[in-house]
Amino acid sequence: MITPEHVQELLASDAERPVLVVVESAVTVVPEAALDTDDHRGALEVVTQRDLRAQLDTDAPSRHDLEEVAARLDSTVTRLGA
Repeated sequence: MITPEHVQELLASDAERPVLVVVESAVTVVPEAALDTDDHRGALEVVTQRDLRAQLDTDAPSRHDLEEVAARLDSTVTRLGA
């Protein structure tokens, strides 16, 4: 479900306070303010860009870093049943 490309998209996002979310089995990056809209109401908030950057020890994560983060996030989302 969550891929390294989703993680990279979140890191590269220029949106205001971007968040990686799952909405109806779709993974997407949205601005935090969009979570209050009808399209994203009830979305599972996976991780914010700010929190993700704090978890990484680099501003330029490797492909391996992205894969590890994606696998960890995907495992968490799967356990939550999203």
